[in-house]
Amino acid sequence: MAILGATGAVGQELLQLLDERSFPVARLLPLASPRSAGQPLSWKGETLQIQPVSAAAFAGIDVVLASAGGSVSRQWAPLAAAAGAVVIDNSSAFRMDAEVPLVVPEVNPQAAFSHNGIIANPNCTTILLTLALAPLHARRPIKRVVVSTYQSASGAGARAMEELRSLSRTVLDGGEPISAVLPHSLAFNLFLHNSPLQPNGYCEEELKMVNETRKIMGSSELRISATCVRVPVLRAHSEAVNIEFFEPFAVDEARALLSGAPGVELLEDFEANRFPMPTDVTGRDPVAIGRIRQDLSDPHALELWLCGDQIRKGAALNAIQIAELLLQGPPAGGAV
Repeated sequence: MAILGATGAVGQELLQLLDERSFPVARLLPLASPRSAGQPLSWKGETLQIQPVSAAAFAGIDVVLASAGGSVSRQWAPLAAAAGAVVIDNSSAFRMDAEVPLVVPEVNPQAAFSHNGIIANPNCTTILLTLALAPLHARRPIKRVVVSTYQSASGAGARAMEELRSLSRTVLDGGEPISAVLPHSLAFNLFLHNSPLQPNGYCEEELKMVNETRKIMGSSELRISATCVRVPVLRAHSEAVNIEFFEPFAVDEARALLSGAPGVELLEDFEANRFPMPTDVTGRDPVAIGRIRQDLSDPHALELWLCGDQIRKGAALNAIQIAELLLQGPPAGGAV
């Protein structure tokens, strides 16, 4: 197995999860840009040397977990696939390619087996959202989704997380926070997601949620609108979700479905007004869902709140779960 982008926040999480989940790795090859080549990397008691990515590096590799950005993936993923590896790519480079499956193992595991050498890992917020939508959609088709995200610094990488720490100290010390990583300081602040704005007024991150959710759920006509916000949280994203169905959906029925859904945990105490928080899921696998309620403005709609660790389930864990699916192989009959 090779990890492309081994020095980044997601790359480090991949290494940890491979160990935690006892993934059967016979040989691990950490790959990164030439400037990181030669750096030592500790894994399972061994010290590995980070190697520069090259076409020759993929010889003999079965699986590549790529998390080094879209331009890097576009350059190297086809070469790795041509060398015989399956690339599970965490960037946006191939997500909307019709020939590349976009997979959340709890939602559409069968799609993983239709790959041509590359499998795309969805956007972090999309992964968290589809875990909540899929069990409900399977019972009663969804007509429309309106989602607002509250995205932590981890979504912008390790440097953004460190900047939030340092600029928070600056503000507490009475200084002026000046951001070098993000376009604005997140310290005691929030701002609309900084991905490029599109002509329709939505940003790229919001359109990822729209298009990727439709592809994963196999519902090209699903009406969905997203507003994405960066908030001063180190790790774990949150989402407020309004889900409209074609017919009424009882809250108790939805709650029962979600409490038994894979990858989900129900966390709600209405008496104590206690629902999921980023601290509940940081460093953990499940997506926590709570405050499931009837939309007062629409008898066909439900509201819910969710939190999930962006680096873990929103990126590294989902990629490793895809690799685990491939190890298991497609079940008899082709259904999962």
